[in-house]
Amino acid sequence: MEFTVSSALLSQQLTAISGVIARNPVVPILENFLFEVDHDRLVVTASDLQVSISASLAIQSDDQVSVAIPARMLLDTVKNLPEQPIKLEINPNSYTVSIKSDNGQYKLAGESANDFPQLASLDDGITLDVEVDVLKNILQKTIFATSNDELKPAMSGVYIELTHAMATFVATDGHRLVRYIRQDLSASTQSPIIVPKKALILLNGLLSSKDKQVGFTFDRHKIQFTIDNISMISRLVDERYPDYENVIPKEHTSKLTISKPALVSALRRAAIYANKATHQVKLIIVANQLTLVAEDLDFSNEAQEQLICTYEGDPLEIGFNAKLLLDMLGSITTEEVEFFFWGANKAVLIFPKGQNQQEHLLLLIMPIIF
Repeated sequence: MEFTVSSALLSQQLTAISGVIARNPVVPILENFLFEVDHDRLVVTASDLQVSISASLAIQSDDQVSVAIPARMLLDTVKNLPEQPIKLEINPNSYTVSIKSDNGQYKLAGESANDFPQLASLDDGITLDVEVDVLKNILQKTIFATSNDELKPAMSGVYIELTHAMATFVATDGHRLVRYIRQDLSASTQSPIIVPKKALILLNGLLSSKDKQVGFTFDRHKIQFTIDNISMISRLVDERYPDYENVIPKEHTSKLTISKPALVSALRRAAIYANKATHQVKLIIVANQLTLVAEDLDFSNEAQEQLICTYEGDPLEIGFNAKLLLDMLGSITTEEVEFFFWGANKAVLIFPKGQNQQEHLLLLIMPIIF
């Protein structure tokens, strides 16, 4: 059988879903795209067993057939074709696939679609729609703080708790923590969920300015995101999330308010001179002056900068990993930030100054003890 499809459209959709394919998958069949033709509709799926992404395209065909096609070879082929209608001819017996363009013909050896695993779809669960701008904001404020440690699976995702009043998103890697509350999102839910980092990174890559809303449905084991003609299903992290509320200080002894752009610029410059292993930058705060100090004793490198700030409290010296602190400041969109301290060796809270009434962002970072 054969069907016709736009080369540019096929390339765009294959590129969008290809990010889920692992370089060396445990199951070799997962190096393929699954093509499912049902008359005038083509569904292409890519998977790594944990996450599956499918794209639906309108085509010209009178038949039904399924086949697994080598992903990299197919994608490289259609990406290098000029915009034109192309014909794909599938032999259901040998699983070979022929691509016919205006100027050439290409033949690929496919595999049986029966060997391609798929995550079961979600027929029931909690459903809500989220504006794309809101979802991008959530992802930008949380993904960076998740852990890459495979021995801590619960921290490798974003914790989501929905109530009738609000939605809470939490991410932590043990050194820093983000708690982001949206009061314009709510739903009744049986229990909190943890969405894997990889699924959220892939979701972020699927979002575009033309999209208006993203629908998502979840139960205790899976979550499904729907964006226009693309659907992504991911397994949830089946672990208990750390009791993050207990690590958030309830009091403080001093408070620093400072321009975020000025602090970020100074931190970036100072970090160049910091030790490459610790990335430590020391903050010395006296009255209304903040001094940043970075040094690498192994190479006799040193940097020092002074910034004007507003400070309430006793003089303080405290050190941070500059890379981690810059990541956290990068999630803040306000012009000023506030730091709340409880001594030189205890967790520090960071807040955007002047947050939107519909949202509340709390950032926590552990200092470096020197």
